[in-house]
Amino acid sequence: MPRDRFSHVETWVFDLDNTLYPPEMALFDQINIRMTDWVMRVLGVDRAEADRLRHRYWRDHGTTLAGLMRHHGVDPGPYLVEVHDIDFTVLTPDPALAAAIAALPGRRIVYTNGTRPYAEQVIAHRGLSGLFDAVYGVEHAGLVPKPERAAFETVFAADGLDPRRAAMFEDDPRNLAVPHAMGMRTVHVAPAPEPADFIEHHTDDLGAFLARLV
Repeated sequence: MPRDRFSHVETWVFDLDNTLYPPEMALFDQINIRMTDWVMRVLGVDRAEADRLRHRYWRDHGTTLAGLMRHHGVDPGPYLVEVHDIDFTVLTPDPALAAAIAALPGRRIVYTNGTRPYAEQVIAHRGLSGLFDAVYGVEHAGLVPKPERAAFETVFAADGLDPRRAAMFEDDPRNLAVPHAMGMRTVHVAPAPEPADFIEHHTDDLGAFLARLV
């Protein structure tokens, strides 16, 4: 039973985008557009090239920002503010998810490759405010993004959590490899499963999955 597999968990770690809200709400689509616009303006390239760089840097470096910093020396501050200045009203509250998270024993935290102010906006618009003991953004990992092991180690050390007594919920499967290696229980949250040795569970309904654990 899934409940038995999580009986040791003391800290529940949740990614944000496409994890605490379903992909069909398309919030990150807005961010992708703003990232492409930013790359076009700052690097002086056309939209096709900006889209190519955005995706390539995300693929190769974990986030588009990490690639822009490495290859172009961009200032992350203005970039992070601009790309997260979006319309959050596309998000709707999810009382069932809120109840399921509230029922989890132990600490509950959010860890995102976005920023904490952005995460707090998402949390509020999903009706999840007050449910998390901490919210960590990429700034808390020294701008090193998931899936880099150093990013997880920095955030987890700051939080004081024991990975062997924690669970990680993520939509991006590559971000579950390091947590699994660290001893965490791993859950892939996505419409379709993606087989991998480091993915232990899959769900397309986070609230329903969590409700089965308590």
